[in-house]
Amino acid sequence: MEFNEKIRMLRRNAGLTQRQVADAVGVTYRTYQNYEAGASKPSGGVALRLAAALGVSTAAVSVKATTEE
Repeated sequence: MEFNEKIRMLRRNAGLTQRQVADAVGVTYRTYQNYEAGASKPSGGVALRLAAALGVSTAAVSVKATTEE
């Protein structure tokens, strides 16, 4: 599952809107929309706040780079 799909699923499971998560994380609504659209990924600090806002571990929202083999 891609990062953007994962955070969308976690947000919906938490019963939150995109705006609520953006406010809780401290980013603009548009920035959070970009995360869910897959247009950008959060920095490490934002990912930590994102995990807290969604009530999950940091591992659940990890932003690992994929490697091609």
